[in-house]
Amino acid sequence: MTHRIERSTNRRGVTFLLSGDMDSRHVADLEALMTSESDRHISLDLADVTLVDREAMTFLARVEAAGAVLVNCPEYVRRWIDAEQGGA
Repeated sequence: MTHRIERSTNRRGVTFLLSGDMDSRHVADLEALMTSESDRHISLDLADVTLVDREAMTFLARVEAAGAVLVNCPEYVRRWIDAEQGGA
């Protein structure tokens, strides 16, 4: 499994572009990066994510509930997050 996280900023905040398979390693890396940006608005762009495991899905649901914005979220991920948050 491979993954990549790219960071970009603008005046609205920081966006992390995620690509590849999202698993516990990806979550740990992303969580560390997000912690270092805790004073900024955070968006996660999921356009290039190919596979998401249960731990990653739980993480995405948690950070979205905390205020992060999920951009280009695949439909299967959106449905799973909604179910995690009790919205399905």
